[in-house]
Amino acid sequence: MMSYLGFSYLAAGLGAGLIVIGAALGIGRLASGALEGMARQPEVSGDLRTAMIIAAALIEGFTFFALVVTFVLATQAPKATPEAAQPAQTQNQ
Repeated sequence: MMSYLGFSYLAAGLGAGLIVIGAALGIGRLASGALEGMARQPEVSGDLRTAMIIAAALIEGFTFFALVVTFVLATQAPKATPEAAQPAQTQNQ
């Protein structure tokens, strides 16, 4: 049971790291594209800024949801299998 929890905590840490890296890359690309668009067409910078903030908020929301799911799954106790739950029956004949 202890090794199971150790592996689940390790997997949760790796999962959280991958989630954060993915969110950072996504927001970085989003900001890069928005700033490039603002530099090319300054007259639409207000609309681009609004769209960028909404998209960044959606990415952050998904990131927090994925982190919660990762840590909830990591802290669950292992489920007993039917074979492990019932002791082996010996024949009394």
